[in-house]
Amino acid sequence: MLSRLTRPQALAVCALPVVALLATAAFAPLPFSVAQPGMTANVLGRNQGTPVITVSGAETRRTSGQLRMTTIEATGPDAEVRLGDVVDSWFRTDRAVLPRDSVYPSGDTVKEIEQHNEAQMRQSQDAATQAALKYLGLGAGKVKVTLKLADVGGPSAGLLFSLGIIDKLDGDGSGGDLTGGRVIAGTGTIDPAGKVGAVGGVALKTQAARRDGATVFLVPKAECADAKAELPKGLRLVPVTTLKGAVDSLVALEKGKGPVPSC
Repeated sequence: MLSRLTRPQALAVCALPVVALLATAAFAPLPFSVAQPGMTANVLGRNQGTPVITVSGAETRRTSGQLRMTTIEATGPDAEVRLGDVVDSWFRTDRAVLPRDSVYPSGDTVKEIEQHNEAQMRQSQDAATQAALKYLGLGAGKVKVTLKLADVGGPSAGLLFSLGIIDKLDGDGSGGDLTGGRVIAGTGTIDPAGKVGAVGGVALKTQAARRDGATVFLVPKAECADAKAELPKGLRLVPVTTLKGAVDSLVALEKGKGPVPSC
């Protein structure tokens, strides 16, 4: 025989599992990563004492201004992210909560993830070199380009690598710099044909760019809306879909002539 509970007793009994669930969630690791603006690096200069771009087989030019690739920093694949971390990050514009599987391939070890990111960086560098030399009409057999960027993985620096190679070899094509003396930042993958692809994390990368002095940010066109979400004051967005389009936009900015696309 079951006794009948009063309404307050029934509510108390029902609340117990909810309280237990919340308590468990508060202390249990969650399948998320917390990301923030990361380092930026001028591909026209040095990183940790080593030139980012080294060219042999062709004369290079002195450049002014900067072309800064941008990154995000995320909690490690084996880090424990808890409910308090997630809630805190939701209320901050300089943090983003991302599904861990969108940052790190699910099921991989830390070492495997590092190897994967390094492989993506090497592929990105090869594609960036091919795209830049193809744009300039130079054969890869005659010109050798070496790209070095320590402690950075993944493919998102491809566009900036290509632009840096072009600026080192040809500038704006008429004696000037692609940067026009500005600090230009950006992000985007690139393939050997010069097509620019989306990368993710652009709202955090714009903050990193502005923090390090950039006034112009090149963003894959498909990610304009994301880039505008938390756009820092004083940073101009320029959408790009191809390497040629990025070069044309920078030349138009430098010379103050012609239309410059905007998000």
